[in-house]
Amino acid sequence: MRLAIVVPVSPFEPEKALKDSIEHVKGIAKHFNCSIVYVIDKNSEKDERVRIAKEMGVEVIERNGRRGKRAGAINDAIDYLKKNPPDFVLILDIDSRTDVETISNCIKALSMDSEVYIASARRFVLNGSGLLPETIEAEYRFINFLLKKSSFKQFNGLIGVLRYEILCERLNEDAVAEDADFATRMHAKRLRGLMVEGAFFEQAPISWKDFYKQRKRWYYGGLQLWKYRKEIIKNEEVRLSWFLALTVTYFPILLIPLLPIAFFAILIYYRKVSKLKIAIGLIVYSMVLQVSAISALWDFLRKKEAEWDAIRRV
Repeated sequence: MRLAIVVPVSPFEPEKALKDSIEHVKGIAKHFNCSIVYVIDKNSEKDERVRIAKEMGVEVIERNGRRGKRAGAINDAIDYLKKNPPDFVLILDIDSRTDVETISNCIKALSMDSEVYIASARRFVLNGSGLLPETIEAEYRFINFLLKKSSFKQFNGLIGVLRYEILCERLNEDAVAEDADFATRMHAKRLRGLMVEGAFFEQAPISWKDFYKQRKRWYYGGLQLWKYRKEIIKNEEVRLSWFLALTVTYFPILLIPLLPIAFFAILIYYRKVSKLKIAIGLIVYSMVLQVSAISALWDFLRKKEAEWDAIRRV
């Protein structure tokens, strides 16, 4: 089985983040029959990140401009790989971290079931220090639980291992949430996502402003998915979880009356009094999410395009 690792790089990403990513990915790749492709959206004609990536020994696709943004970068990588097609593609973000066992589990799951289009694992926050990252870490643990129960499995960013021939159907470059768009299309075809044992780590936003902008874009992307409602409703296995994901999540303010319970749940789960601050974080979190959902809906109704901004790394 041949694997390709694809990492899209936005023009906002710093050189240090790129170097750290390449070192991590190369450490994983040596355990597989593998090629590594970084798709770099250049921030200038002489983007030093291109030189750095090439000198570090990975294949580089240079893009002038941001056609299709992340979806366009992945599509360009898929086209690039056609000269020597892999069986599977591992998609990572520049801040993604995982291990050999997780990837092996993903490949094994795909090899055993032809109806699975993506295999991924639980998500955790890598920079879990500070009120916001720790709050998002708690959110991720809840999402990990829901993903186990839900028949509609949408892994953020399509981070995981996918079948190359499925990816050749291409991501929708007009979709703001290209990952959710692709997941919806695949589930409409009665293909499935699968969660395996293992973990993927990523950085959470470290400022509430970045968090608001990120989630507003996600909410906006979710509103675009309603165009698939006629196709998804034919799949009785996932339609309920799909409709719940696109309705209930837009009203996080309804969770606030339940937050007193969170104090006890957090104490029982973490067994640390210091973690009780997460309950305060969840209150702010719910309010920021509600504002971002309303703002996304307002922009969507006005047909105002969603904004893609840099998220500060640590």
